[in-house]
Amino acid sequence: MIAVGAKAPDFTLEDQNGNKVSLSSFKGKKVLLSWHPLAWTSVCTDQMRALEANKDKFASLNTVPLGFSVDPAPSKKAWAAALCIKDTALLADFWPHGKVAQDYELFLEDKGISGRANILIDEEGRVAWVKEYPISQLPDIEEVLRAIAEH
Repeated sequence: MIAVGAKAPDFTLEDQNGNKVSLSSFKGKKVLLSWHPLAWTSVCTDQMRALEANKDKFASLNTVPLGFSVDPAPSKKAWAAALCIKDTALLADFWPHGKVAQDYELFLEDKGISGRANILIDEEGRVAWVKEYPISQLPDIEEVLRAIAEH
């Protein structure tokens, strides 16, 4: 897992709407990289819905939440529509497969997916907070919001 204090590796990935999203475009804002192993699974669904449901809280904390997995963009598009996610970008770390997950030291090579984690990037592009979770555990959104407020 990437260390707190490290410079966050930049990336440009496609979201569920076909937009290119780059970490470097969010200078001056905090960015929450919320990693889930695979779309269409129950815990991952609840994790991404929590981002969408708390969009106003994230905005009040000057934070942009981004959902990540190794699923392809068309799958992310269908999943976002099924979940009624309209304001949270769900990024496809599909090709090169899991490259960003590898850069953040979250890629599970033996499974071909990322682990489940939340990584907070500060306004200067440095890792401010990280928490990895067991694959089956839903991150506590209140804990995540507290961590953002503290950093």
